[in-house]
Amino acid sequence: MILPIYAYGHKVLKRVADDIAADYSNLAQLIENMWETMYNASGVGLAAPQIGLSIRLFMVDTVQMMEEGEEDQGIKRVFINARITQQEGDLWAYEEGCLSIPKLTGDVERQKKITIEFLDENFKPQVLHLDGLNARVVQHEYDHIEGVLFTEKLKPLKKRLISRKLENIRKGKIRAHYRMRFIKL
Repeated sequence: MILPIYAYGHKVLKRVADDIAADYSNLAQLIENMWETMYNASGVGLAAPQIGLSIRLFMVDTVQMMEEGEEDQGIKRVFINARITQQEGDLWAYEEGCLSIPKLTGDVERQKKITIEFLDENFKPQVLHLDGLNARVVQHEYDHIEGVLFTEKLKPLKKRLISRKLENIRKGKIRAHYRMRFIKL
């Protein structure tokens, strides 16, 4: 089932999300719905807060971002109760966007390499060492479960330039090609 994506302005997007247990109600169905929602919106990642749930769950599929013949360098994973334990390398800027903030992008500086500990969809402990685009996409989604949006990482001038657009998104004065849920004013 395709779920609506919560737009900029919803309080759930600014909360630090809670850990979940293996007996979380209908987790397998939720994960399936999140994959379907993400692909329907042409996303490469989706975090539970973006569908209104303040839980530490996100998924990424960077395989679709890789050049032809290099798809094996991408990752397609579910991350539960994730914690980034290490970040290293020089900061590098890359243009990011977000399904909760449609039609807005900006250069975000992130470190090139991370180590992340998490549980997979079967609640088996995992550790991944990621770099490049894989690390970037995971950091972006991880920020969602920490209550941080990519717009907060933009340079001050860019923040001022997009402030009116953000306000329009908050007010629901935007159209996306996927279902969205805006705050009621």
